[in-house]
Amino acid sequence: MASRTSTPEKRPGFFSQIRSLYTFTQKEFRWLPWLLAGILVVGVWAGVLVGFLIPPVAVWSVILWAITGLLLGVLGAMMTLTRLSTKAMYIKIDGMPGAAGQVLSTSLGRNWRASEMPVGVNPKTQEAVYRAVGRGGVAIVGEGARSRLTRLINDERSKVQRVASGVPVTVFYVGHGEGEVPIDQLAKAIKKLPKKVDRGTEAAVIKRLDSVSQSLASLPIPKGIDPTKARAPRPR
Repeated sequence: MASRTSTPEKRPGFFSQIRSLYTFTQKEFRWLPWLLAGILVVGVWAGVLVGFLIPPVAVWSVILWAITGLLLGVLGAMMTLTRLSTKAMYIKIDGMPGAAGQVLSTSLGRNWRASEMPVGVNPKTQEAVYRAVGRGGVAIVGEGARSRLTRLINDERSKVQRVASGVPVTVFYVGHGEGEVPIDQLAKAIKKLPKKVDRGTEAAVIKRLDSVSQSLASLPIPKGIDPTKARAPRPR
């Protein structure tokens, strides 16, 4: 039998990731090149100014300060690019099915447990319900038309209250209407929930909910964005 040689998957390099990040962001913000160039220029000029202000003034000193300013400008440009790429991602996925799941699975940090897969879904109308568990209790997130989410939300809330009595349950609706949370503010709103659950109770709630959750593998996933393609690439 012929031996198989497995070659490890080659990961994109640092500059390749930066280029992808820039391309992704520039599609939403056409003025991005001018902004980044401006940050670099400001950094260099700030370095030159410091070089002239700090005695003794010498050519080599001014050059060193200019290089320092350039490096700080590069750092500022990278931070700006990262922030704008996140904003561009939210603009891209806003209003698309699956957006709430992506945010919950990538933006809540270690203090919350969530999945990009919905815990309840209406395959006909694409309304979906997601769940996150953390020190702030259980957050139930409805995505879609609010009038059609009532049954899905109530079913999930009843399930949570049945297995985790006494644990706070907060419902969020994603959208731009009254009483709704924009997709780019969803993670921040959940993180602001007061911490009323200790870590032991949190772990127990997660275990109980996982044990009673029905598998959605047989249900069709709402058509829309592919969460893995909607993420803004991040340099590592």
